[in-house]
Amino acid sequence: MKGPLNPRIQPPAATRRTAIGLILGAPLLGACASVQQSLGQFSNPFSSQPEGPAGPPQEGTAVGSGQIKVGLILPLSGAGNAGIAAQSMKNAAEMALAEFQNPNIQLLIKDDGGSQQGAGQSAQQALSEGAEIILGPLFALSVPATAQLARPRGVSVMAFSTDSSVAGRGVYLLSFLPESDINRIVDYASGTGKRSYAALVPDNAYGNVVEAAFKQAVGRKGGRVVAFEKYGADRSTPARTVAQALGSADALLLADDGDSVVATADALTAAGANLRNIQLLGTGLWDNPRVFASQSLQGGLYAAPDPSGFRSFSGRYRTRFGGEPVRTATLAYDAVALVAALARTQGPQRFAQETLTNPSGFAGIDGLFRFRSDGANERGLAVMKVTTGGGVPVAGSPKSFGA
Repeated sequence: MKGPLNPRIQPPAATRRTAIGLILGAPLLGACASVQQSLGQFSNPFSSQPEGPAGPPQEGTAVGSGQIKVGLILPLSGAGNAGIAAQSMKNAAEMALAEFQNPNIQLLIKDDGGSQQGAGQSAQQALSEGAEIILGPLFALSVPATAQLARPRGVSVMAFSTDSSVAGRGVYLLSFLPESDINRIVDYASGTGKRSYAALVPDNAYGNVVEAAFKQAVGRKGGRVVAFEKYGADRSTPARTVAQALGSADALLLADDGDSVVATADALTAAGANLRNIQLLGTGLWDNPRVFASQSLQGGLYAAPDPSGFRSFSGRYRTRFGGEPVRTATLAYDAVALVAALARTQGPQRFAQETLTNPSGFAGIDGLFRFRSDGANERGLAVMKVTTGGGVPVAGSPKSFGA
Protein backbone atom coordinates (compact mmCIF):
# COMPACT_ATOMS: atom_id res chain seq x y z
CA MET A 1 0.00 0.00 0.00
CA LYS A 2 1.25 3.44 -0.91
CA GLY A 3 1.43 5.61 2.20
CA PRO A 4 0.67 9.34 2.20
CA LEU A 5 4.30 10.19 2.85
CA ASN A 6 5.34 8.57 -0.45
CA PRO A 7 9.11 9.14 -0.15
CA ARG A 8 11.07 9.19 -3.37
CA ILE A 9 13.75 6.68 -2.63
CA GLN A 10 17.27 7.26 -3.88
CA PRO A 11 19.94 4.55 -3.81
CA PRO A 12 22.66 4.98 -1.20
CA ALA A 13 25.10 6.15 -3.88
CA ALA A 14 22.82 9.03 -4.90
CA THR A 15 24.30 12.50 -4.66
CA ARG A 16 23.44 14.67 -1.67
CA ARG A 17 21.68 17.11 -4.03
CA THR A 18 18.96 14.53 -4.57
CA ALA A 19 18.07 14.33 -0.90
CA ILE A 20 15.23 16.79 -1.32
CA GLY A 21 13.19 13.85 -2.59
CA LEU A 22 13.68 11.81 0.55
CA ILE A 23 10.51 13.10 2.16
CA LEU A 24 7.57 14.18 0.09
CA GLY A 25 4.47 15.05 2.05
CA ALA A 26 1.86 17.60 1.19
CA PRO A 27 3.42 20.95 2.23
CA LEU A 28 -0.08 22.96 6.86
CA LEU A 29 -3.22 24.75 8.72
CA GLY A 30 -4.34 27.17 11.31
CA ALA A 31 -5.12 26.35 14.89
CA CYS A 32 -8.25 24.34 15.52
CA ALA A 33 -7.95 23.40 19.16
CA SER A 34 -7.20 25.39 22.28
CA VAL A 35 -4.06 23.38 22.94
CA GLN A 36 -2.67 24.41 19.57
CA GLN A 37 -3.02 28.06 20.48
CA SER A 38 -1.38 27.58 23.88
CA LEU A 39 1.66 25.64 22.74
CA GLY A 40 3.10 25.79 19.28
CA GLN A 41 3.51 28.23 16.44
CA PHE A 42 0.38 30.12 17.46
CA SER A 43 1.57 31.23 20.88
CA ASN A 44 4.73 32.90 22.12
CA PRO A 45 7.34 30.37 20.96
CA PHE A 46 9.88 31.47 23.55
CA SER A 47 8.04 30.09 26.58
CA SER A 48 10.75 27.66 27.49
CA GLN A 49 9.43 25.44 30.27
CA PRO A 50 5.97 24.28 31.41
CA GLU A 51 4.47 25.85 34.52
CA GLY A 52 3.16 23.81 37.41
CA PRO A 53 4.04 20.37 38.76
CA ALA A 54 4.83 17.56 36.37
CA GLY A 55 2.97 14.26 36.55
CA PRO A 56 4.56 10.93 37.43
CA PRO A 57 7.34 10.10 34.94
CA GLN A 58 6.46 7.65 32.21
CA GLU A 59 8.55 4.57 31.52
CA GLY A 60 10.51 4.58 28.29
CA THR A 61 9.09 2.58 25.42
CA ALA A 62 10.48 1.22 22.15
CA VAL A 63 8.42 1.36 18.96
CA GLY A 64 9.41 -0.43 15.78
CA SER A 65 11.74 -3.35 15.21
CA GLY A 66 14.43 -1.79 13.02
CA GLN A 67 18.16 -2.09 13.63
CA ILE A 68 18.87 1.67 13.71
CA LYS A 69 18.05 3.16 17.11
CA VAL A 70 16.60 6.69 17.27
CA GLY A 71 15.95 8.51 20.55
CA LEU A 72 12.79 10.60 20.92
CA ILE A 73 12.67 12.86 23.99
CA LEU A 74 9.36 14.52 24.88
CA PRO A 75 7.81 16.02 28.06
CA LEU A 76 5.19 13.28 28.29
CA SER A 77 4.59 13.89 32.00
CA GLY A 78 5.08 17.65 31.70
CA ALA A 79 2.68 20.05 33.37
CA GLY A 80 -0.43 21.34 31.65
CA ASN A 81 -0.36 21.70 27.90
CA ALA A 82 3.22 20.41 27.68
CA GLY A 83 2.12 16.86 28.42
CA ILE A 84 -0.83 17.13 26.04
CA ALA A 85 1.40 18.38 23.23
CA ALA A 86 3.99 15.68 23.95
CA GLN A 87 1.41 12.89 23.69
CA SER A 88 0.20 14.28 20.37
CA MET A 89 3.77 14.47 19.08
CA LYS A 90 4.39 10.91 20.25
CA ASN A 91 1.29 9.80 18.34
CA ALA A 92 2.50 11.62 15.24
CA ALA A 93 5.92 9.98 15.49
CA GLU A 94 4.32 6.53 15.66
CA MET A 95 2.06 7.46 12.73
CA ALA A 96 5.12 8.36 10.66
CA LEU A 97 6.64 4.97 11.40
CA ALA A 98 3.45 3.21 10.33
CA GLU A 99 3.07 5.24 7.14
CA PHE A 100 6.70 4.89 6.08
CA GLN A 101 6.26 1.20 5.31
CA ASN A 102 8.60 -0.82 7.53
CA PRO A 103 11.56 1.53 8.05
CA ASN A 104 14.72 0.04 9.53
CA ILE A 105 14.52 2.14 12.70
CA GLN A 106 13.40 1.67 16.27
CA LEU A 107 12.17 4.67 18.25
CA LEU A 108 13.40 4.83 21.84
CA ILE A 109 10.76 7.10 23.39
CA LYS A 110 11.83 8.84 26.61
CA ASP A 111 9.95 11.17 28.97
CA ASP A 112 11.95 14.17 30.22
CA GLY A 113 9.06 15.64 32.23
CA GLY A 114 9.79 19.04 30.71
CA SER A 115 12.91 19.58 32.84
CA GLN A 116 16.64 19.97 32.17
CA GLN A 117 17.48 17.13 34.56
CA GLY A 118 14.92 14.89 32.91
CA ALA A 119 16.31 15.70 29.48
CA GLY A 120 19.80 14.73 30.57
CA GLN A 121 18.60 11.47 32.06
CA SER A 122 16.54 10.67 28.95
CA ALA A 123 19.44 11.41 26.65
CA GLN A 124 21.76 9.23 28.73
CA GLN A 125 19.30 6.34 28.55
CA ALA A 126 18.79 6.68 24.80
CA LEU A 127 22.53 6.87 24.13
CA SER A 128 23.27 3.88 26.35
CA GLU A 129 20.68 1.92 24.36
CA GLY A 130 22.47 2.74 21.12
CA ALA A 131 20.66 5.80 19.74
CA GLU A 132 22.41 7.09 16.59
CA ILE A 133 20.45 10.37 16.60
CA ILE A 134 18.17 12.08 19.12
CA LEU A 135 14.90 13.79 18.25
CA GLY A 136 13.83 16.42 20.83
CA PRO A 137 13.66 17.81 23.45
CA LEU A 138 10.83 20.31 23.01
CA PHE A 139 11.88 23.07 25.44
CA ALA A 140 14.87 25.35 24.92
CA LEU A 141 16.34 24.93 28.42
CA SER A 142 16.40 21.15 27.97
CA VAL A 143 18.34 21.16 24.71
CA PRO A 144 21.84 21.90 26.13
CA ALA A 145 21.47 19.10 28.69
CA THR A 146 20.87 16.71 25.81
CA ALA A 147 23.55 18.16 23.55
CA GLN A 148 26.35 17.95 26.10
CA LEU A 149 25.87 14.19 26.32
CA ALA A 150 25.33 13.60 22.60
CA ARG A 151 28.19 15.71 21.19
CA PRO A 152 31.10 13.73 22.69
CA ARG A 153 29.66 10.60 21.07
CA GLY A 154 29.23 12.24 17.68
CA VAL A 155 25.44 11.89 17.90
CA SER A 156 23.36 14.65 16.32
CA VAL A 157 20.34 16.19 18.04
CA MET A 158 17.24 17.33 16.13
CA ALA A 159 15.39 19.44 18.71
CA PHE A 160 11.93 21.03 18.52
CA SER A 161 12.72 24.31 20.31
CA THR A 162 11.95 27.60 18.55
CA ASP A 163 14.80 29.43 20.31
CA SER A 164 17.67 29.53 17.82
CA SER A 165 20.16 30.43 20.57
CA VAL A 166 20.27 26.73 21.58
CA ALA A 167 21.22 25.58 18.07
CA GLY A 168 24.83 24.86 17.26
CA ARG A 169 27.30 22.26 16.11
CA GLY A 170 25.45 18.97 15.90
CA VAL A 171 22.24 20.47 17.33
CA TYR A 172 19.63 21.19 14.65
CA LEU A 173 16.24 22.80 15.21
CA LEU A 174 13.25 21.34 13.41
CA SER A 175 10.72 23.99 14.45
CA PHE A 176 9.03 27.18 13.32
CA LEU A 177 11.62 29.94 13.72
CA PRO A 178 10.52 33.59 13.60
CA GLU A 179 13.51 34.40 11.39
CA SER A 180 11.99 32.40 8.53
CA ASP A 181 8.67 34.23 8.88
CA ILE A 182 10.35 37.63 8.82
CA ASN A 183 12.57 36.86 5.84
CA ARG A 184 9.64 35.57 3.80
CA ILE A 185 7.24 38.43 4.54
CA VAL A 186 9.86 41.14 3.94
CA ASP A 187 10.96 39.47 0.71
CA TYR A 188 7.34 39.40 -0.47
CA ALA A 189 6.61 42.99 0.58
CA SER A 190 9.76 44.19 -1.14
CA GLY A 191 8.72 42.36 -4.29
CA THR A 192 5.46 44.31 -4.29
CA GLY A 193 7.26 47.65 -4.08
CA LYS A 194 7.39 48.29 -0.34
CA ARG A 195 10.51 50.24 0.64
CA SER A 196 9.81 52.05 3.93
CA TYR A 197 8.89 50.03 7.00
CA ALA A 198 7.66 50.63 10.52
CA ALA A 199 7.38 48.01 13.25
CA LEU A 200 5.80 47.57 16.68
CA VAL A 201 6.84 44.39 18.52
CA PRO A 202 6.85 43.06 22.11
CA ASP A 203 9.76 43.86 24.40
CA ASN A 204 10.73 40.24 25.10
CA ALA A 205 12.96 37.48 23.72
CA TYR A 206 10.68 36.91 20.74
CA GLY A 207 10.67 40.62 19.94
CA ASN A 208 14.46 40.73 20.13
CA VAL A 209 14.78 37.95 17.56
CA VAL A 210 12.19 39.61 15.33
CA GLU A 211 14.01 42.95 15.57
CA ALA A 212 17.34 41.53 14.45
CA ALA A 213 15.82 39.50 11.61
CA PHE A 214 13.59 42.39 10.46
CA LYS A 215 16.33 45.00 10.30
CA GLN A 216 18.63 42.61 8.47
CA ALA A 217 15.93 41.59 5.99
CA VAL A 218 14.90 45.17 5.22
CA GLY A 219 18.52 46.21 4.74
CA ARG A 220 19.18 43.24 2.49
CA LYS A 221 16.33 44.37 0.24
CA GLY A 222 17.53 47.96 0.13
CA GLY A 223 14.67 49.26 2.25
CA ARG A 224 14.67 51.49 5.31
CA VAL A 225 13.11 51.28 8.76
CA VAL A 226 11.47 54.63 9.54
CA ALA A 227 10.15 53.61 12.98
CA PHE A 228 10.78 50.67 15.28
CA GLU A 229 9.23 50.51 18.73
CA LYS A 230 8.80 47.88 21.44
CA TYR A 231 6.04 47.65 24.02
CA GLY A 232 5.60 46.12 27.43
CA ALA A 233 2.40 46.18 29.46
CA ASP A 234 1.64 49.67 28.15
CA ARG A 235 1.22 49.93 24.37
CA SER A 236 -0.08 53.50 24.19
CA THR A 237 3.21 55.44 24.15
CA PRO A 238 5.05 53.31 21.55
CA ALA A 239 1.83 53.11 19.53
CA ARG A 240 1.65 56.93 19.37
CA THR A 241 5.27 57.10 18.21
CA VAL A 242 4.67 54.58 15.43
CA ALA A 243 1.35 56.14 14.45
CA GLN A 244 3.06 59.50 13.94
CA ALA A 245 5.64 57.90 11.63
CA LEU A 246 3.22 55.98 9.40
CA GLY A 247 2.97 58.85 6.93
CA SER A 248 6.49 58.01 5.74
CA ALA A 249 6.04 54.22 5.78
CA ASP A 250 4.31 51.91 3.31
CA ALA A 251 4.35 48.73 5.44
CA LEU A 252 3.92 48.06 9.15
CA LEU A 253 5.12 44.90 10.93
CA LEU A 254 3.16 43.73 13.97
CA ALA A 255 4.78 40.57 15.33
CA ASP A 256 2.95 38.96 18.24
CA ASP A 257 0.38 36.26 18.98
CA GLY A 258 -3.38 36.49 18.46
CA ASP A 259 -4.64 38.40 21.51
CA SER A 260 -1.60 40.66 21.67
CA VAL A 261 -1.51 41.63 18.01
CA VAL A 262 -5.21 42.56 18.10
CA ALA A 263 -4.56 44.71 21.20
CA THR A 264 -1.62 46.34 19.41
CA ALA A 265 -3.74 47.15 16.37
CA ASP A 266 -6.38 48.66 18.66
CA ALA A 267 -3.74 50.79 20.40
CA LEU A 268 -2.53 52.11 17.04
CA THR A 269 -6.08 52.97 16.00
CA ALA A 270 -6.62 54.77 19.31
CA ALA A 271 -3.42 56.72 18.63
CA GLY A 272 -4.86 57.98 15.36
CA ALA A 273 -3.42 55.49 12.88
CA ASN A 274 -5.53 54.51 9.89
CA LEU A 275 -4.44 50.93 9.37
CA ARG A 276 -6.39 50.65 6.13
CA ASN A 277 -3.91 53.03 4.49
CA ILE A 278 -0.83 50.87 5.10
CA GLN A 279 0.11 47.29 4.34
CA LEU A 280 0.14 45.31 7.57
CA LEU A 281 2.70 42.51 7.87
CA GLY A 282 2.87 39.67 10.40
CA THR A 283 4.39 36.32 11.28
CA GLY A 284 3.02 32.81 11.62
CA LEU A 285 1.63 33.74 15.06
CA TRP A 286 -1.12 35.55 13.14
CA ASP A 287 -2.63 32.21 12.12
CA ASN A 288 -5.22 32.60 14.86
CA PRO A 289 -9.03 32.98 14.93
CA ARG A 290 -8.73 36.21 16.93
CA VAL A 291 -6.69 37.79 14.16
CA PHE A 292 -9.15 36.71 11.48
CA ALA A 293 -12.04 38.21 13.49
CA SER A 294 -10.31 41.58 13.88
CA GLN A 295 -11.58 44.27 11.49
CA SER A 296 -8.37 46.27 11.97
CA LEU A 297 -6.20 43.43 10.64
CA GLN A 298 -8.24 42.52 7.54
CA GLY A 299 -6.02 42.43 4.47
CA GLY A 300 -2.86 41.99 6.52
CA LEU A 301 -0.24 39.60 5.18
CA TYR A 302 1.73 37.03 7.14
CA ALA A 303 4.16 34.21 6.40
CA ALA A 304 3.19 30.64 7.29
CA PRO A 305 3.33 27.12 5.85
CA ASP A 306 0.79 26.35 3.16
CA PRO A 307 -2.42 25.15 4.87
CA SER A 308 -3.03 22.05 2.75
CA GLY A 309 -0.41 19.79 4.31
CA PHE A 310 -1.69 20.07 7.85
CA ARG A 311 -5.27 19.54 6.75
CA SER A 312 -4.29 16.22 5.20
CA PHE A 313 -2.14 15.27 8.18
CA SER A 314 -4.80 16.13 10.76
CA GLY A 315 -7.41 14.11 8.86
CA ARG A 316 -5.21 11.01 8.99
CA TYR A 317 -4.41 11.72 12.63
CA ARG A 318 -8.10 11.95 13.54
CA THR A 319 -8.80 8.67 11.79
CA ARG A 320 -6.00 6.94 13.65
CA PHE A 321 -6.31 8.47 17.14
CA GLY A 322 -9.82 9.90 17.31
CA GLY A 323 -8.78 13.44 18.22
CA GLU A 324 -7.12 16.61 16.95
CA PRO A 325 -3.31 16.89 16.74
CA VAL A 326 -1.57 19.84 18.36
CA ARG A 327 0.15 22.09 15.86
CA THR A 328 3.64 20.92 16.82
CA ALA A 329 2.72 17.30 16.04
CA THR A 330 3.92 17.70 12.46
CA LEU A 331 7.43 18.38 13.73
CA ALA A 332 7.62 14.93 15.30
CA TYR A 333 6.13 13.35 12.19
CA ASP A 334 8.62 15.05 9.87
CA ALA A 335 11.55 14.25 12.15
CA VAL A 336 10.76 10.54 12.20
CA ALA A 337 10.00 10.45 8.48
CA LEU A 338 13.30 12.18 7.74
CA VAL A 339 15.45 9.83 9.80
CA ALA A 340 13.59 6.84 8.35
CA ALA A 341 14.25 8.07 4.81
CA LEU A 342 17.91 8.82 5.53
CA ALA A 343 18.34 5.40 7.17
CA ARG A 344 16.94 3.77 4.05
CA THR A 345 18.94 5.69 1.47
CA GLN A 346 22.13 7.23 2.86
CA GLY A 347 24.05 4.27 4.28
CA PRO A 348 26.69 4.91 6.97
CA GLN A 349 26.47 8.68 6.34
CA ARG A 350 22.74 8.77 7.13
CA PHE A 351 22.99 11.20 10.06
CA ALA A 352 26.28 12.92 9.20
CA GLN A 353 26.43 16.72 9.14
CA GLU A 354 26.87 16.74 5.37
CA THR A 355 23.67 14.74 4.97
CA LEU A 356 21.56 16.74 7.43
CA THR A 357 22.70 20.10 6.05
CA ASN A 358 22.07 19.21 2.41
CA PRO A 359 21.42 22.64 0.79
CA SER A 360 18.53 21.25 -1.26
CA GLY A 361 16.73 20.46 1.98
CA PHE A 362 13.77 18.17 2.49
CA ALA A 363 10.02 18.33 1.95
CA GLY A 364 7.66 17.41 4.76
CA ILE A 365 4.16 18.06 6.04
CA ASP A 366 4.88 21.78 6.45
CA GLY A 367 6.68 22.17 3.13
CA LEU A 368 10.36 22.63 2.38
CA PHE A 369 12.90 22.90 5.16
CA ARG A 370 16.66 22.70 5.45
CA PHE A 371 19.14 22.80 8.28
CA ARG A 372 21.94 25.34 8.27
CA SER A 373 25.41 24.52 9.50
CA ASP A 374 24.77 26.64 12.62
CA GLY A 375 21.84 24.38 13.54
CA ALA A 376 19.04 26.81 12.70
CA ASN A 377 16.65 26.06 9.86
CA GLU A 378 15.12 27.74 6.87
CA ARG A 379 11.58 27.03 5.66
CA GLY A 380 9.81 27.53 2.39
CA LEU A 381 6.73 29.47 3.48
CA ALA A 382 3.60 30.76 1.81
CA VAL A 383 2.26 34.29 2.21
CA MET A 384 -1.27 34.39 3.64
CA LYS A 385 -3.87 37.18 3.70
CA VAL A 386 -6.12 37.82 6.68
CA THR A 387 -9.83 37.48 5.91
CA THR A 388 -12.84 36.91 8.15
CA GLY A 389 -12.95 33.35 6.83
CA GLY A 390 -9.34 32.62 7.77
CA GLY A 391 -5.97 32.83 6.06
CA VAL A 392 -6.03 32.83 2.25
CA PRO A 393 -2.82 32.14 0.28
CA VAL A 394 -1.66 35.02 -1.93
CA ALA A 395 1.76 33.57 -2.71
CA GLY A 396 2.56 29.87 -2.60
CA SER A 397 5.44 28.23 -0.84
CA PRO A 398 8.56 27.73 -3.01
CA LYS A 399 9.18 24.39 -4.70
CA SER A 400 12.94 24.57 -4.13
CA PHE A 401 15.48 26.63 -2.24
CA GLY A 402 17.65 29.17 -4.01
CA ALA A 403 21.40 28.90 -3.84
